[in-house]
Amino acid sequence: MKFSNGLMKKTAKDVADLCGTSTAAVSRAFRAESTINTDLRRRILATAREMGYAPPAKRMRGREGRRTISIVVGDISNPFYASALETFAAEIGRLKYEMLVHVVAEGKTVDSAISQVMKSGSDAAIIASANLSSELAQECKRRGIPVVLFNRVQADPNTNAICTDNYNGGMLAAKRFVSRNCASIGFVGGVPDTSTHLERRRGFLDELARHDAGLSFEGLGQYDYGVTFNMIRLLLDSRNRPEGLFCANDIMAIAAIDAARLAGMVPGKDISIIGFDDVPMAAWTSYQLTTFRQRIRQMVSNALSLVEEIWQEPDTTGALRMVRCGFIERQSG
Repeated sequence: MKFSNGLMKKTAKDVADLCGTSTAAVSRAFRAESTINTDLRRRILATAREMGYAPPAKRMRGREGRRTISIVVGDISNPFYASALETFAAEIGRLKYEMLVHVVAEGKTVDSAISQVMKSGSDAAIIASANLSSELAQECKRRGIPVVLFNRVQADPNTNAICTDNYNGGMLAAKRFVSRNCASIGFVGGVPDTSTHLERRRGFLDELARHDAGLSFEGLGQYDYGVTFNMIRLLLDSRNRPEGLFCANDIMAIAAIDAARLAGMVPGKDISIIGFDDVPMAAWTSYQLTTFRQRIRQMVSNALSLVEEIWQEPDTTGALRMVRCGFIERQSG
């Protein structure tokens, strides 16, 4: 068989189609350590040679150099992501990989950072606190770069993601307030188009509805201390004071505790406040925040395992792994 050197770049799918096999088999054929039928390997390699196809260089580095994993972070000021980065660094080092960190600048989209990931020659990207356009996700796949969302999911069914069971956490927060007979209940959300906000809110409202309860207040704190503090300070100065307040992350819950104290209220007595994440500050004596703990080590381990699976089976798509959150009871709620 002879193939013309046309302008279209040859891909693993082109080779797979001609050989009547999968792109995963094509990928395995180029890795000496992979298990694959000998005849099929020879046929794939011969076809690839005739077509002028070669896998991306970074996919061939297995024994020659250490793989590199890029972590893309959009909200570096949130202590949750600082803890996640620390855990990623420890686990990636244990696995003998290299780690790069790309921070999405304020006002920029994650797509700008992913362009840097591709230029850096990273072998995989894990994206925290940001969404990825489907076009760039496809480009990463074409280049053989696995992409996994961390603590975030999006509507694209082909996206690979690791997240906490946010819906269940929202349900448990509602049950907590109902069990404490809170007559008025409020919810402070984060950023409306994020899965963390949407799922925590949905679980919270669904459970309240099951108990014929509703919200007396709902606001958006943008996952920001200052925005939330000013909003809750005004709320507590009004006649619409809630007895229970669920905040979609700990930073907003901590802001609510400070605002409550400024209003002369005692968190846990005059108002129940629940957060989400269990950042280090949540356990401080001055806050003692009741919250939901995201199991960061398990989430990080799952994310890296998924990356390794995609390296072995590049056709892996739409893998979602959910980790159950843990309820941490302290004094505030």
